[in-house]
Amino acid sequence: MKNNTTIYLAADSTVRNYEASEYPQAGWGQFIADYLTAEVMIENHAVGGKSSKTFITEGLLDPIMDAIEEHDYLFIQFGHNDSTKNRPERYTEAYDDYKIYLQQYIDKARAKKAIPLLVTPVGRLHYVNGEFLMDFGDYCNAMKEVAEANDVFIIDLMTKSIDYLSSIGYDRAKELYMITVNGTDCTHFTEQGAKEMARLVYQEIKELNCSLSSYVK
Repeated sequence: MKNNTTIYLAADSTVRNYEASEYPQAGWGQFIADYLTAEVMIENHAVGGKSSKTFITEGLLDPIMDAIEEHDYLFIQFGHNDSTKNRPERYTEAYDDYKIYLQQYIDKARAKKAIPLLVTPVGRLHYVNGEFLMDFGDYCNAMKEVAEANDVFIIDLMTKSIDYLSSIGYDRAKELYMITVNGTDCTHFTEQGAKEMARLVYQEIKELNCSLSSYVK
C-alpha cells in the first residue's frame, strides 16, 4: 500500500465542510480526520442538496474520479435528498434508480482500483412517542442490498446514529442538531453533533477490518 491514502467523500449537506461564517453548522466530514493518522488525507467533495443522481449528473463525481488513485477510498453517503419526491430533478426510487446510481460509484471507483465504501444516511432528530425513528428505511435497505451484491464495505450510520441518540436521550440529542440554533432544523448538525457522527464513523472504520482500519488513532 502507498504511504498515503486519501478518502474522498461523495455526499450531501450532513457531510460537507462549512465556512466559519456558518458556525455552528457543520458536517461530519469536517472532523473525520481527527480520528485518523496523518497518513490519511481527506478530500471532502460533499455538497448540500445533492442526491446520488444529481451528484453524478451535475458532474460533481468527475473531479474525484480524475484524482482518485489505487488504494484510495470513496465514501458514498446519499439518501436524504434522494427521497424528496417533490424535487424530481434529484428524486430517485429506492429500489430502482437509487441502486443504479450507487452502482455507478462502485464501478467507477473500482475501475481506478480504489475502494468504494457505502454509508447509509445519517439519522435525523425524529422523535415520536419517546422513540427516535429511523428515516429513509427503503434507501438504507437498498444500499445494504447493493453492498451485499457487490461485496462492498458498508457503514450503517443510520442504525449507529439512532442507537447513539437513544443512548443519550432527547435533551442531549437535541444539542447535536441545528434546531437548537434556528428552532426548526432537525437534519443538520451543530459542530458538536458533527463531531459525534464523525466519531461513530471512526468506530465503524475500526471494526471493518479493511486496509483503512490500521490508520485509526
